[in-house]
Amino acid sequence: MKQNYQIFLLAVFTYIYPLIIVKLIKTFLLYIMAALYIAAGVNHFRKPDFYLKIMPGYFPAPHLLNQLSGVAEIVLGLLLLFKTTRSFAACGIAIMLLSFFTVHINMLQQSYQIPGYFMPPLMGWFRIALQFVLIAWALWYRKQMQQKDSPY
Repeated sequence: MKQNYQIFLLAVFTYIYPLIIVKLIKTFLLYIMAALYIAAGVNHFRKPDFYLKIMPGYFPAPHLLNQLSGVAEIVLGLLLLFKTTRSFAACGIAIMLLSFFTVHINMLQQSYQIPGYFMPPLMGWFRIALQFVLIAWALWYRKQMQQKDSPY
C-alpha cells in the first residue's frame, strides 16, 4: 500500500504538477500580454507625438495610422482575454507586429535625424530582435487554440 502511494506521489510531482505550473504561468503571461497591448494602444492616444516622430515620412496620413494602430492594439489586447477570440487576436497581433517592422527599421536608420528623439543603434537592433520574441509569444497562444479541449 505504501509503495502505491509513493508511485502516485511520484506521478503527481513528475507529470501532473509541472503541467499545472506551466498552465498557471501561461495564463499569467496571457494576462500580462493583454495588459501590455491595451496599455500600448492607450498610449497612442495619450502621447501621439512620440509615435508620429518615429513613423516613416513616406507613410500617408500619419495621425490616422497612429490612431488605427492604437485602436488595433486595444482591441486585440481585449480579444486575447476571451477563449473564443484568442486565436484570432494572437494572429492579429503577429500580423500587426510584422507591419511594425518598417517603423523599427526606420527608427534604426533615422535615430540621429529624428528631432527630440535619440536611440543608440544597439537599442534599435534590440527592438527589432524583440519583435520576433513578441510574435512567438503571441503565436504561442494560437497553437494552443487548435488543440481540442485546451483550457487556453
